[in-house]
Amino acid sequence: MAAPVSAPSVSPEHSAIPTSLFNVCFVLFVINVTFFPAAYLSHWWIYDPKGLGIPTDFINVWAAGRLALEGHPAQAWDWDIQRPIEVAQLGQDFLGYFAWHYPPPFLFVASLLARLPYGAAFMSWVFISLIPYLVVVRAIVGRPFGWMLALAAPMVLNNALVGQNGFFTAALIGGTLYLMPVRRVLAGICLGLLSYKPQYGLLFPLVLIAASQWTVFFSAAVVTISMAVVSWLAFGTESWQAFFHWMPMFSQAFLTEGKATWWKLQSLFSLVRFLGGTEQLAWIFQWILTATVAVVLAMMWRSRVSYSLKAAALATGTLLITPYLFMYDMMVLAIPVAFLVRIGLRSGFQPYELPALGCAAALIFSFIMFGAPVGLGSTLIVATLIMRRAAPWRRESVPSLMPAASA
Repeated sequence: MAAPVSAPSVSPEHSAIPTSLFNVCFVLFVINVTFFPAAYLSHWWIYDPKGLGIPTDFINVWAAGRLALEGHPAQAWDWDIQRPIEVAQLGQDFLGYFAWHYPPPFLFVASLLARLPYGAAFMSWVFISLIPYLVVVRAIVGRPFGWMLALAAPMVLNNALVGQNGFFTAALIGGTLYLMPVRRVLAGICLGLLSYKPQYGLLFPLVLIAASQWTVFFSAAVVTISMAVVSWLAFGTESWQAFFHWMPMFSQAFLTEGKATWWKLQSLFSLVRFLGGTEQLAWIFQWILTATVAVVLAMMWRSRVSYSLKAAALATGTLLITPYLFMYDMMVLAIPVAFLVRIGLRSGFQPYELPALGCAAALIFSFIMFGAPVGLGSTLIVATLIMRRAAPWRRESVPSLMPAASA
């Protein structure tokens, strides 16, 4: 990677946080921070007014952890075995399934959480996974304002409400990108841990090879292999057999039959299916987009574009190339937004950037009202802002971000 480039001096008005950005983030921050205590006390979150567990995604984590603790980890992937455990814990039935489909290493997290009562496990997972996400966004932005920006992200509501792992995914991707210039081994560890959701790590090997980031590449490989071996020793061969046995069925259910309904997914694939397109047509569009993103990223990471833009583009690309993308995983979009805000605070925002980011946030907030894959629109808005910043005629004017070695 090229040597760090010092940022040019900027005028005071460029270094100040724009009033509109601060005000909007403050309002969203207050909404997100006050919603969950109010929702819990009003029985809208975790438990309903009757004291029964509200059926949400987190129940599959807790149930999988219970099966692992009871000595039956391979049964976590069996929908018909896991579902009665979920119903018994919640105290009420629900439609469909909350299926466990993660690789065996994630059973370590699930089994730790399952040692706690359900409500305590739910809250612990949300708040513990929130901490590294906050730290990473604050580090990227480079100012205390980063704390507010992280908690103002509209995806915070979607993720915490159902107890999903979007905070953890965003923290690992953001940590990898922030640490890569100066702490390559740590960056590789973050990337290796991301193998619990392998669909979000597919672009990283391509980019690491293009940028000759071999330390990160091999560190991530070692961590990934080590996690697989340790989980094999802990949970047995049957757990890996179950994982690979159930994956085709999971893909069939969600990407062919649309059992989760197409509007819940936020990918180009789901948009085509949502609009009535065939599965074949959806895959054609998805593969074209994936190939385009891969080529653009490989070229960008070999170019002289600033590191901030390279990192933002890679984080955005991880969302564009996967067909299986729920709204809670849109938490990852906070990472490229943080890089764009860092650039804007250093060199000034373009007139269209803050309104565009506002539109992206509004689309995510409209998700429940419209019942459509609007998250794709938010991702494309952020991608467009990145590419405009990275345009060839602007390369020399955009400062690069290299985290301080002491960070």
